[in-house]
Amino acid sequence: MGTADSTGEAERLAALLSTLKERSGLSYGALGKRLHLSASTLHRYCNGDAVPADFAPLNRFARLCRATPEELVEVHRRWILADAAREQRGKGAGGTAGGAAPAADPGTPADPPDADATPKSPDTPETQETQETQETPDSPSAPRPRPRPRRRLILAATAGVIAVAATAALLVGRLVDDGAGAGAGQAAGAARGPVASPEAAESPSPSPSGSASGKPSASPSPSGTPGASPGSPADGKPAAPAPTGVPFHASVRAHAWENQCSQRYLVDREPDAVRPPPVEQDAPAWVAAMGAVSADEQVVEVTLQGKGSETVVLQALHVRVVRTGEPLPWTDYGTGVGCGGGVALRTFDVDLDQGSPAARAAEGQRPFPYKISESDPEMFRVTAHTGGRDVSWYLEVEWSSGERQGVFRVDDRGRPFRTSASAGRPAYDYPPGASEWSEHQPG
Repeated sequence: MGTADSTGEAERLAALLSTLKERSGLSYGALGKRLHLSASTLHRYCNGDAVPADFAPLNRFARLCRATPEELVEVHRRWILADAAREQRGKGAGGTAGGAAPAADPGTPADPPDADATPKSPDTPETQETQETQETPDSPSAPRPRPRPRRRLILAATAGVIAVAATAALLVGRLVDDGAGAGAGQAAGAARGPVASPEAAESPSPSPSGSASGKPSASPSPSGTPGASPGSPADGKPAAPAPTGVPFHASVRAHAWENQCSQRYLVDREPDAVRPPPVEQDAPAWVAAMGAVSADEQVVEVTLQGKGSETVVLQALHVRVVRTGEPLPWTDYGTGVGCGGGVALRTFDVDLDQGSPAARAAEGQRPFPYKISESDPEMFRVTAHTGGRDVSWYLEVEWSSGERQGVFRVDDRGRPFRTSASAGRPAYDYPPGASEWSEHQPG
């Protein structure tokens, strides 16, 4: 994907952000204060100079600008395409493309330096050639250096490094193939944050979790007779190997919120030992540090994007319960108060108190199947809730692409999601401007 594609996707995202900002009537400074970002960073997002590496800043920006549910989904879709285009360009150009594409922006309060402003290494051939040109005297009496032998030495050294890197890549690839299925890893998807486990889905043998093997449904015939198998030679030319693995990227946000005040967590600690509530993008780290569990309700956001031009059909979405028990006897902590009503984006609802929970399409949301490709991703928001149980659960997506089919597990970085009821438990809130937790005031 070229520079024009990368810049074009960023410009389409920026156009929508600018529209939302202008409609809100708020200045960059006012928005920045509420979002804990600098005005210059927001300006870079809205004019296409930068694309944040995580969707959370844009999600909060769009909600603050009172975006409709449809606009929130469209912002997320355009961010996925802009981020993927930027990453694809970086891989294809090796970081030395002549044109300037939007830089990745982590969304921190401080303005990050421009990606193109990074100085080149003094050991690169381009820099050495420039140094030789600058150091060559203009006086005709001075002896002219002979740069060609030095350049040959540089090219030879570069070729040697490439050869060593290629050999190492082959060895690592063989080790990965030999050790497939030995552990459950996490694969990077289209978006930043927790992701599902494609390695488990590509395991050669089915596992109790229901992971797919990702293999083609037809296997080559051992006879080797022409026409007997899809992998046999045709017209004297070896057939291309059949594609393997899961044909899409997955990005999972295990702690998506309706708004800054909507989410509550159960924590087995006293108030003075609990950190102040996080902002949404910091929720996974806060949950891990506090050992927290989602109280009553958990919103999971799943984004699936094809890896190439082939179309992938998502046949169904299933809910799998790992364990259920009595609600946790922990204290209930809220992420904030006084935020007002949020924008509901429940595309699928899961009642974990049912004997066999199912993902049911919300009103106005069409059910499965869906189709995805590289240029047409889909984002699913699953809201699971319980009123009287402690439930560990995960999701499974049935998919097919051509003759291949499988089941893809969606979880919290290799662990099940966990949601527990909080009825009857002590509850605390952290009001704006407060320096400590205070008892929850109903109403």
